[in-house]
Amino acid sequence: MKLKTILLSGVFALLSVTCIWGQSKINIGVRGGLTIPNLTAVGKTTELNKDYATSTRFGAAIFAEFKLSSLFSIQPMLEFSEQGAKKSGFQALPTPDELAPIFGLMGQQSPTYLYANFKSNAKLNYLMLPVLAKFGWNFSQSSPFRVYVDAGPFVGLLVSAKQVISGGDSPVYLDSNGTATIPAFDPSTGTPVINPVTGEPVPLTMPFNSTENIKDQLYHVNFGLEGNVGLQYQINRNIIFIEGGGNYGLLNIQKGTANGKNNSGAGTVMIGYAYAL
Repeated sequence: MKLKTILLSGVFALLSVTCIWGQSKINIGVRGGLTIPNLTAVGKTTELNKDYATSTRFGAAIFAEFKLSSLFSIQPMLEFSEQGAKKSGFQALPTPDELAPIFGLMGQQSPTYLYANFKSNAKLNYLMLPVLAKFGWNFSQSSPFRVYVDAGPFVGLLVSAKQVISGGDSPVYLDSNGTATIPAFDPSTGTPVINPVTGEPVPLTMPFNSTENIKDQLYHVNFGLEGNVGLQYQINRNIIFIEGGGNYGLLNIQKGTANGKNNSGAGTVMIGYAYAL
C-alpha cells in the first residue's frame, strides 16, 4: 500500500501548495459512471491472450481542478477504475496438471492447451493518479455552458485481480475445432470408459466454476495515458458535467510471457459534480 500513500500524499500536497500561493482558482469535485474495459493483445500472441471482449463495469474519482487561466487548467485525480475483459464460448485453457496421468495412459505428452466451452472473466481493479492538462471554452462570455478536452499521463496501482470461470461441466477437446475429444478413463482399470449404448468412449468433462486470485501473476504498477471530452453547466459555484473518454496502459500487465502479453485499458462515460472555491 506504499504507492497508494504516495498517490494520496501527492494530491493533497499539490492542493495545499496551490492554496498557499493563491495563484489559481480551484474547483473540487467527484465523478462516477461506467467503464468499458478490454485487454489488448500486444507483441506475443497465444491462444490465451487473444479474442477478449469488452464488458461494462464501474469507475469513480475525486479531483481538484486548478484554473490557471480562462482557457487552461491542471486537473489531478484519484481514480478507482474497474478494468479487465471477458471471453465466452469455445476457447483455450492451459492443460491442468491433474490431467497428466490421462495423457500418460493415452501414450502421449500433455499438450500446452486444451479447448472447451466456458466463460472467463478477468476482473482487474486499479487505483490511478492521472494528471490532466485541460482546455475549455464557454459557449459565450455569459453562457453557463462550457465544453472541454483534457489529456495526460497516469500512474496506476493494481488493487486486486481475479479470474472468474463459469459454465458448469463441459467436454474438453484436443483441437480448436472441437472434434478431437479426450476419453474419460476408469481409474481402477486404467482403460477408457465406454458408453454401453453407443459403444464409443465417453468424453472427458471438466467443471468450470472457480475464482482464482491472479494478482501475483501481474505487475502491480502501470503507466499510461488518459483523455476526456466533456460538457459542463455552471450555476453560481456549482458545476455539473458529463464526459466521455478513456485510459490506456502502456505497459504489459503480465509478469510472465508464456501466456502472451496484454495491455489494459477502458472507455469511460462519467457524470460529476464540482464546486468552485
